Amino acid sequence: MLRFFTLTLSVLCSLSSLVAHAEQATEISAQRLTNIVKVLASDTFEGRAPGTPGEDKTIAYLIEQMQGIGLKPGGVDGNWTQDVPMMRTVVKSPLAMTFTGTDFTLSLEQGSSVSIDTARDLQTIVAEDVPVVFVGFGTHAPEQNWDDYGDIDLTGKLAVFLVNDPDFAATADEPAAGRFGNRRMTYYGRWAYKFEEAARRGALGALVIHETEAAGYDWTVAAAGAGENVSLANKDPQSLPVTLQGWLHNDAATQLLAGAGLNLNDLRIAARNPNFKAFELDGVKFATQFDVDITRFDSRNVLGVLPGGARADEIIMASAHWDAYGIGAPDEQGRTVRAGANDDALGSAGILELARVLKAGPALERSIVFAFWTAEEAGLVGSKAYAADPIFPIETTVANFTLDILQTAGASHDVILVGKGQSDLEDDLARAAQAQGRYVTQENLPENGLFYRADHFSMARVGVPVLLIMGIAGGADLVDGGREAGDRWIADYVGNCYHKPCDAWSDGWDLTGAIQDIELFQRLIAELANSSRWPSWKAGSEFKSVRDQSRNQRDEGNP
Repeated sequence: MLRFFTLTLSVLCSLSSLVAHAEQATEISAQRLTNIVKVLASDTFEGRAPGTPGEDKTIAYLIEQMQGIGLKPGGVDGNWTQDVPMMRTVVKSPLAMTFTGTDFTLSLEQGSSVSIDTARDLQTIVAEDVPVVFVGFGTHAPEQNWDDYGDIDLTGKLAVFLVNDPDFAATADEPAAGRFGNRRMTYYGRWAYKFEEAARRGALGALVIHETEAAGYDWTVAAAGAGENVSLANKDPQSLPVTLQGWLHNDAATQLLAGAGLNLNDLRIAARNPNFKAFELDGVKFATQFDVDITRFDSRNVLGVLPGGARADEIIMASAHWDAYGIGAPDEQGRTVRAGANDDALGSAGILELARVLKAGPALERSIVFAFWTAEEAGLVGSKAYAADPIFPIETTVANFTLDILQTAGASHDVILVGKGQSDLEDDLARAAQAQGRYVTQENLPENGLFYRADHFSMARVGVPVLLIMGIAGGADLVDGGREAGDRWIADYVGNCYHKPCDAWSDGWDLTGAIQDIELFQRLIAELANSSRWPSWKAGSEFKSVRDQSRNQRDEGNP
């Protein structure tokens, strides 16, 4: 009897140990997150800049981790990667740029009064006697019955834009008030949209007048890296970018318009009326001449798949960007590696942990694609490349969940929502947060347009509903210290470490809050993967019509 009891106790202990191990296997691990970040953000990886030895090490490490988890290759032709051909252009000195009018000449200085670059494959750029057009906010929004362009022909001209949306600074009695989300920036307010719209209309160039509040950052940020651009090399000849693009300092814009007999502040008010129409500055011409250094190289996105069951052809994506800023000038401590430990090694670690726990958990009906994008810091280049040439059909991609910077200051009572009013995934987020005993707080500076500044946006543009967690979107309501402590964390990180060598792993990190946020995605992805539901954009979203088209394609393929 004693022997039987001993054997039974031994079996029960073994079963208990197995259960505990199984539970741990499906829990996000702070230690695993730390281990991954310490590798990716190490000096050995040289800041993970695309096209460098640091990229090769990063790609190899990510593949090794996904193989260890048991994922399948999700890249091209059964491999783990998708090639992203890239082009780096650097405007060379000396650089001459002038505006001339009937009785004035305004010379511009790169980095001081203008920050200009090019995404065109041109080694020499010469522009003479180029007409200049003031296009206001440059918004063409049929759904709002708003068109700043009217009958203007931009072919071969330089378009000068105001930053942000027509209603950003509008008072309650102005016609623009509330038309574009009030203080919340829409895509029409982003400089990227303005450059694209100018290119669609045949403009030679596009300059956005910088304003610190409306842009969301000061001139030093706009002028950082002046003259340098990294973009996709295999551009569609039918949709090439403008030859010149960049920022115009507010003081220079004031002088330019004064030379044309106009007042910039008056024009800002006039452009907040839907009756405003773009116009050519009478007698004003733009000229410039410079050479460009061009470097071409290939980078890679990395993708792994957790195959689904009955609905395996339907895809849910979880993604982060693997790149950082490489090696730069020494900081006060002599550090040169801009390691991007939080931005976005921690997000990448979160995606790997999501892959691990979802693989260890119950089987899922839909397939999950775990994507690590290149060149986010250069302008979402890797995710744009995927959206333009997707490996998995866009019409059967259910949703995208993106991690880009997670807060490292500890547990929080809330999660920060980026892009309120876009899709019903935010309703799912609120429900999942409530199950955690937390609540949702809207980003504190929606006018900064963070929704349009991370890789999830590339998927949104092609209609896929998206959800972003970004730790710098608002100060979290921390368990230890409340909102004030959350704001202090953001001020310290953004002010001292963002895109700098200071963004390094620290043993002072408290990943409890980061784990809370990753677990939200774990819950939402698992629920969505075992349902037949297709998340949708809300009625006022800029992306609803695009998704409607892809839904029709999906329905046609499944009569």
